[in-house]
Amino acid sequence: MAAQNTLTVRGQAAGGTPARRNKGVRNSAKWAHLPLVLTTLLLIFPFYWTVVMATNTNADYYLTPPKVVPGTHLLENISSVLTSINFFGSMANTAIVAVSVTVLVLFLDSMAAFAFAKYDFPAKKFLFGLMLAFFMVPAQLSTVPQYITMTHIGWVGTLQALIVPAAANAFGIFWMRQYISTAIPDEILDAAVVDGCGFFRQYVLIVLPVIRPGLAFLGIYTFVAAWNDYVWPLIVLINPDMLTLQVALSQLNATRNTDYAVVMAGALLAIVPLIVVFLLFSKQFVADSVKGAVR
Repeated sequence: MAAQNTLTVRGQAAGGTPARRNKGVRNSAKWAHLPLVLTTLLLIFPFYWTVVMATNTNADYYLTPPKVVPGTHLLENISSVLTSINFFGSMANTAIVAVSVTVLVLFLDSMAAFAFAKYDFPAKKFLFGLMLAFFMVPAQLSTVPQYITMTHIGWVGTLQALIVPAAANAFGIFWMRQYISTAIPDEILDAAVVDGCGFFRQYVLIVLPVIRPGLAFLGIYTFVAAWNDYVWPLIVLINPDMLTLQVALSQLNATRNTDYAVVMAGALLAIVPLIVVFLLFSKQFVADSVKGAVR
């Protein structure tokens, strides 16, 4: 009994009672989550500020101190956006471009990544290194030669000029190559070859079901980039009926007396499809990741 009491006293002296230790762990967890909460609030604030400005008037923009709560003028500002620019036509053009680019990138980049990850062919390392070198080159440097190319083939002013040059990219190939290299064992592909599966059947039956989480991330990244692209559409689209959404929204800020409340309302409308796409793809990403972890 005396020895047991001595061990109990020593245990309490070392770490306290179990209740105290659990309380300490919970407190530590709360403090560990505090930076995450602060960072999340910091990232959400620009979106919240967009909502605040889109629901107030332009005069409220110049108040000191500024308004920090949403107002009641959202429908009025949205109506101004719809009457000032061809919003729905521009959104349709942007949707065509973003969806087409996303589908092409997911298909072409994943197939190229599969070849780089699991197949040996002449100059493989050289080509992969060359691709990474192109990835490091700023996209702005290709604007002039890309415009000259579009001029020679007669695509200036068309949506093809936005879709075809973005149909594949080095980042997507690099990302999917790394994903395929770690997610798919070579033994499975060797067994498929023994069973008579060629490259495309391996890609469809074995690779695609496994790499869906990686494709979900790449799909979100590509769609957002295509939806928000501004510089290249501004240069190559000369037909007012073919403008994308970001270029059309810039017309709201083309005068000296800019109504910033209307501009923010247009930006808010442009964000809504991105949120929908993010929720759809992220749900697939999380579900497949958890499924893979359970297996």
